[in-house]
Amino acid sequence: MTSLPPIFSDWFSHRGWTIHPHQHDMLERAEAPALLLIAPTGGGKTLAGFLPTLAELADGTHEGLHTLYVSPLKALAADIKRNLRTPVAEMSLPIRIEDRTGDTSYTQKRKQRADPPHILLTTPESLALLTSYEDAPRMFKGLQRIIVDEIHALAESKRGDQLMLALSRLQAIAPDLRRVGLSATVEDPTAIARALACHPDPCPILQADPGPDPDIQMMITAEKPPWAGGGAKYAIPEVLEQVRQHKTTLIFHNTRAQAEIYFHNLWLANTDDLPIGIHHGSLSREQREKVETAMVNGDLRAIVCTGSLDLGIDWGDVDLVIQVGAPKNVKRLVQRIGRANHRYNAPSKALLVPANRFEVVECVAALEAVKAHDLDGDPKGAGPRDVLCQHILIRACAGPFQADTLFDEVKTVGAYAGLSRAAFDDCLEFCATGGYALRAYDKWKRLLQTDDGAWQLRDPRAAQRIRMNIGTIQDTDTLKVRLRGNFKPLGEVEEAFAATLTPGDTFLIGGQIVRYEGLREMTVEVSRRADKTPKIATFMGTKFANSTQLSQRILRMLQQDKWPDLPDHTAEWLGLQRQYSKMPEADRILVESFGFDEREYTCAYGFAGRNAMQTLGMLLTQRMEELHLHPMGFVATDYATLIWGLDRVDDPAPLFRAPDLRDGFENWLSGNAVMKKTFRGSATIAGLIERNLPQARKSGRQATFSSDILYDTLAKYDPNHLMLQITREEAMRGLVDFGRIEEMLARTAGRVDHVKTKRITPFAAPLFLEMGRVPVKGAAQERLIEETAAQMMDSAGLSGL
Repeated sequence: MTSLPPIFSDWFSHRGWTIHPHQHDMLERAEAPALLLIAPTGGGKTLAGFLPTLAELADGTHEGLHTLYVSPLKALAADIKRNLRTPVAEMSLPIRIEDRTGDTSYTQKRKQRADPPHILLTTPESLALLTSYEDAPRMFKGLQRIIVDEIHALAESKRGDQLMLALSRLQAIAPDLRRVGLSATVEDPTAIARALACHPDPCPILQADPGPDPDIQMMITAEKPPWAGGGAKYAIPEVLEQVRQHKTTLIFHNTRAQAEIYFHNLWLANTDDLPIGIHHGSLSREQREKVETAMVNGDLRAIVCTGSLDLGIDWGDVDLVIQVGAPKNVKRLVQRIGRANHRYNAPSKALLVPANRFEVVECVAALEAVKAHDLDGDPKGAGPRDVLCQHILIRACAGPFQADTLFDEVKTVGAYAGLSRAAFDDCLEFCATGGYALRAYDKWKRLLQTDDGAWQLRDPRAAQRIRMNIGTIQDTDTLKVRLRGNFKPLGEVEEAFAATLTPGDTFLIGGQIVRYEGLREMTVEVSRRADKTPKIATFMGTKFANSTQLSQRILRMLQQDKWPDLPDHTAEWLGLQRQYSKMPEADRILVESFGFDEREYTCAYGFAGRNAMQTLGMLLTQRMEELHLHPMGFVATDYATLIWGLDRVDDPAPLFRAPDLRDGFENWLSGNAVMKKTFRGSATIAGLIERNLPQARKSGRQATFSSDILYDTLAKYDPNHLMLQITREEAMRGLVDFGRIEEMLARTAGRVDHVKTKRITPFAAPLFLEMGRVPVKGAAQERLIEETAAQMMDSAGLSGL
């Protein structure tokens, strides 16, 4: 147990504070090898994590690094440094606190390695880089504690796997290292506690008083939500009124593109000239920092933002959160609404603004889930092997290692506890030679084994290139955007978007309209424009899919006899669906068939999420092509796939036979661009492809070209290559979400409800307005050409010739 020194008690009393029970519990259990604290936003969980460290360092006897703090965001590390230095300065504690991120200068980084501070605040990528140096054992030998903040956010991604592998290395250097995890939103605390511990049993979990439930409602608007679309422009008058009534409002969006469009429309309607900013990850660091400073100073009334402001940074006096568009994920919603009233036992206040009619149902389902404290999340799979390959290369940079020792370290990481020695050796062999098909090339011969059995870098100079490519975040290929004649960037846009631009095109970035002037040295040059409407709305952005749990809750809602919690217009719409067709059910697939505008339509409701329903559309049209049903295209949403073609589907059940769908998926996947894109990401993480080089960074097109050649080579000459195995695993659970199609097929077990109607059904109608239609090139085109030609011949009186 670590006791609280009197100077701390006096400091709390001077501020009029009382130590919270969970902060006292953290002191009581300070000697525990691992500990997970779950505390509400504003509950002082970060201070709870640091109190044992501050108490242990108060006497000034510890030399060197004592505590590492790891956060998902550089900005969060910087914010914690500011907040932590306050009590240290006011109590005159002999404690040095520094942060180390991608923004830290080279000189400062060198000083930290030579003379580390007592407390170092960093990110998973910077920590992995630190473990790659030969002097890592000297730097970390006295390390006592590591604090992982927002651990739920890291646990869901490869960054979490990278972090836990780095921790296994630190634990080997400092066996007495204690681990602390902090989070406000965890759907499965036991799973997180098991990942945090370095043995199969979960570590102890401390649950703070969750405080009052949030004050969260759906916004009532004068105008009804539209049938489709994601902009929520209809609600801008009511949103502006809420901004007027509150001190600082965060207006969250699910994508950067939606945030840009909404900010532009909000600004055009802002006749009161309220100070409003925009914040997202594609903006320049200078612009983001300018907005952050203005928020802290209370100079902004509203900030339109994305996930860049999700996590636990205390950004000034935020008293309202508005979520525009259905949250898609309950845990994400809880995290966001916690940004408002960032104080202990003060209820967060939030409003949901559905972007369209079906999102009204989604928002009500999400509200119910929040009230029931029903957080969502998918089970964590086995540790990804591309991350393991990178870890092996990082370990080699630090000096020679024994394979047995490294294997034992890796096995202490929960995600890799089931890793076989054969699978580990495959990764080691890949790092050493590149694999069977590439072993003849010196470029991929990176490791060699010495006479004593140790593995080391074949060429020590390779360490620089490996370190330059450490990380698991796969950024979309982007280009800097700069005003012509100005060196400072405005932000970034995707290469694919830039390729569509021609001089004179206008688009949105950072809330302003700019004119595309040209591409110069891989930089998009623009000039400012005063247009009210951009020619092209904005750059592209990813779309979140509904979580499995939220989809299931929506399906249960649809089975209700009445919907008193829904607005009248939405309840009436659901009633019409029941009257003219049927309600989708969880254990059955609903398929509707109807004709419209000389086309036959098939609408399948699977509620498997956008990616899965998109993949289902591809598979169903492929099956229809095989059955000579002449499909012409499809469009997908989170809940349904709408297919149009020339022939009516009389019996849809054969389209959903699981073996046929699986076979079709296998054939499609083997030659699809999805595989090459997935390969590029995994090969970059594993070190097969280098994006960052000493002389320059490869462009996205260069990386794509080289990775496509590698993929084709391996597919032809070494189809069982480790990287192709990893690619398949990643594609299955990533871009195409085939696992959710498998789940849908399992829960419906071949049960298909087929409704034939003479009109478009209420639920199918919004799909006609959806963007992102995918054409199908097949027999339907040939038939249309033949029919058109026959009609022309007939009208010319030549049909008999």
